[in-house]
Amino acid sequence: MKPTRLFVSRLSSDIQPQELRSLFTPYGRLTDVFIPVDRATGRKKGMAFVELADEASAQRAVKELDRSTFKGRGISVSIAKERTQNGNTTDVSRAKRSFNPKKNLAKQSFDISLFVNKSPIEFTEEIYTPTNTFLDFPFNQRIKENIKRLGYLHPTPIQDQAIPYILDGRDIIGIANTGTGKTAAFLLPLLQKVLTNRNERVLIITPTRELAAQIKDDLQSYSRELPINSCLCIGGVNIHSQIMKLRTRPQFVIGTPGRLKDLVETKKIQLPEFSNIVLDEVDRMLDMGFIEDITFLTSRLPTKRQSLFFSATLPNSLKPLMESFLRTPVTVSVKKQETASSIEQDVIHVQKQKKVEALHDLLVQENFSKVLIFGKTKHGVEKLATELAKRGFKVAAIHGNKTQSRRQKALQMFKQNSVQILVATDVAARGLDIPQVSHVINYDMPQTYEDYIHRIGRTGRAQHKGYALTFIEH
Repeated sequence: MKPTRLFVSRLSSDIQPQELRSLFTPYGRLTDVFIPVDRATGRKKGMAFVELADEASAQRAVKELDRSTFKGRGISVSIAKERTQNGNTTDVSRAKRSFNPKKNLAKQSFDISLFVNKSPIEFTEEIYTPTNTFLDFPFNQRIKENIKRLGYLHPTPIQDQAIPYILDGRDIIGIANTGTGKTAAFLLPLLQKVLTNRNERVLIITPTRELAAQIKDDLQSYSRELPINSCLCIGGVNIHSQIMKLRTRPQFVIGTPGRLKDLVETKKIQLPEFSNIVLDEVDRMLDMGFIEDITFLTSRLPTKRQSLFFSATLPNSLKPLMESFLRTPVTVSVKKQETASSIEQDVIHVQKQKKVEALHDLLVQENFSKVLIFGKTKHGVEKLATELAKRGFKVAAIHGNKTQSRRQKALQMFKQNSVQILVATDVAARGLDIPQVSHVINYDMPQTYEDYIHRIGRTGRAQHKGYALTFIEH
């Protein structure tokens, strides 16, 4: 099967990649979407290239979608063609020049002003008065003691508004900026639910191993000295120890889609036993890469269940897809703007060959005390970390080519301030709670603005001021 590229035209200028993915995913495995941008104006051109995994899927999409109405406009869909040197046209999917989605995506123009905020709002200017206190919630006394021991004084907005609905058994779509307590918002009421009914079991699905491990750590903190068992089911570690733990029927199973699917297919996890499901970072979970696994898992859950979806971003195009998994959901949104108001943001224009030197000049400054640097590729991240180590910086790296144990070790070293710098791919961008990150540096541009939001959300957390810098090559 050869990937086949489609040309889609007559689109609205505000079209988003996620909207095209939702439109074309029913016709087969979508391998990429590219929306050209006019470099002069920065505006989208009203057309797109969509690549499906095989020609049959592409032909079916053309047959059913060409001349159909999408977002109120009659769109055109055809097999993409390009002009050859002799003036003839040929299918792009058969042309010698292959479609490199990452290369093309990198050429998309961002509105650079989105990366600039030199007048962040001081956190003291925005005061939220919670309706509830942690003492008001009908939690087990031991849970309340653990909350107090952790130093939680008042519920955050997402906790204050979501916990009552979850305790009430409602399905939830929870939207809040990163670093605002989403994990406690779902773990605390679910913990109470399990303590009340020992037959309840909870399945929590996350996009990354690191986020899954962090949720398990948080659960252990909240359930200290309580009869609660949990199992972490992620790739990169021995599956046999996970199977042994699953045989004890832990109340909480926390994992990533691929490993969970493997365990379900081998009948090590019986999904009908789980009446509660949590999808954290829902926008990524339900995006192109995870939709098949998520559909596989949710289709095997009992019909009568409580479903909780949490994320920092929620593109409108994903809402119909989400709501098909939910039962009369309540949307709790406490997000007032795209990025945390306490983050000062700026861009640095730099020549490609001088990027490392520019980065070096930043890192030697005293206030760059704990820096998270994002790169685009695994190889690039490792290469940059090696170069910084040669220059005398205390640095660790985290990316998909490292074993899970090495990834966890690097993360722990950064959290505990054993290293000043963590260089990472976007694996570290979602949901991780890393205290007191002084700066986030986008050494390589993010693929989407949503990725940018998640990246810089690692700083400016828990009402601390943060700084985010983005390198712009010229």
